[in-house]
Amino acid sequence: MLPVRTRRAFTLIELLVVIAIIAILIGLLLPAVQKVRGAAARMQCANNLKQMGLALHTYHDSNNALPQGTSNWNYAYSAPYEGSWSWMAYILPYVEQDNLYRQAKTFAPSQPYSWYNPAASKPLKVFTCPSDSRGTQVIAASAAGLPAPYDQALTCYLGNAGTTATAYNGVLYMSSKVNLNGITDGTSNTIMVGERPPNSDLQFGWWFAAYGYDAQGNGDCVMTSNDTAIANYFISNYGCTSGSTAAQKIGLQPGTPSVGCDAAHYWSFHPGGAQFLMGDGSARMISYGDNAIIPALSTRAGGEVVSLP
Repeated sequence: MLPVRTRRAFTLIELLVVIAIIAILIGLLLPAVQKVRGAAARMQCANNLKQMGLALHTYHDSNNALPQGTSNWNYAYSAPYEGSWSWMAYILPYVEQDNLYRQAKTFAPSQPYSWYNPAASKPLKVFTCPSDSRGTQVIAASAAGLPAPYDQALTCYLGNAGTTATAYNGVLYMSSKVNLNGITDGTSNTIMVGERPPNSDLQFGWWFAAYGYDAQGNGDCVMTSNDTAIANYFISNYGCTSGSTAAQKIGLQPGTPSVGCDAAHYWSFHPGGAQFLMGDGSARMISYGDNAIIPALSTRAGGEVVSLP
């Protein structure tokens, strides 16, 4: 008769050791997985910017100028009935949104308020950074102060209006029609679009009908780099960390969606800085430590000498 073989079970100590080893391995792998995910999101964000760059250049080739950063609000009451349309609205046909653009154009003469346009409520992935865990954002009509059902979709990308709201020395600002030949600082040295996610109350960053804080789209679809007036507006009206000054809320600064006044400057969910679309169509990561060069990169013909990192 053969002897009976018994299977020895794990002891409690052995089981705890195995669990501890698994926990250590997970702890080692998790940062690597997060890093890979972050890199993938950053790459997709850069692809979004490059797609917008291609669209802007194609628009330029078709119209001999870049689109307006935002159209004058007065256009709401006369042809072409496009009051406060953003540059993103104008490039819709060049980001594979021809049908949405035609719908918007067809609707425009019937209603002067662009916020009522059906396109205004459509969130688009190309205008949203994948690093924003909130995904595509839409503010409900009631929260936006509009009648139902006129929700407003938002964007993470704002055009470069220049250094201040009244300088008009950028690339995309109210009523702008900048020709690339007019970017004498060099297209590779001039920002076209930069990152600024919507803040927590979603009152700024409306991608289609972008009135802004000043009827010029600033804070909604375009951004300035050195305007303390805009910073003071957001500090006074949208909450800020105690003791924050306007100088700390301009240019490229770290931000968070829970701080309302961070809507006054460029920032992103990427660690260390934000990504920018340059005039030549390239996407570049610029660190928060290089904030000092942002005003020079915001002018199209300022004559500054800038060394990009």
